[in-house]
Amino acid sequence: MKLLRIENNQGLFLDKEGKVSPVHTLGKKQLLWLVNQTLDDSVEVEYDDYDESQLRNQAHQIIYKSVYEKLVALRKRRKEFVDTSERLFLADYEKYREDVK
Repeated sequence: MKLLRIENNQGLFLDKEGKVSPVHTLGKKQLLWLVNQTLDDSVEVEYDDYDESQLRNQAHQIIYKSVYEKLVALRKRRKEFVDTSERLFLADYEKYREDVK
């Protein structure tokens, strides 16, 4: 699944409904969905590499580059991120489980 792409000199992202939209319309909910897809091991994700020369709009350049770099870095550190999150959850779970007893 290609989450970020560059077509017709525009930066685009894939949303939850499968619709492709310009990156300047990217909101919190869409960004969170992109992050969740990036972290999901069962989903094969792709991104078009950032290329400033293919993006004419400066706003698209800035937004696409930032989102692309963050998602690629997160994908590379996915296992570490998930392990850390699970450890934090487990610590809180153990704490509250003791309170219930």
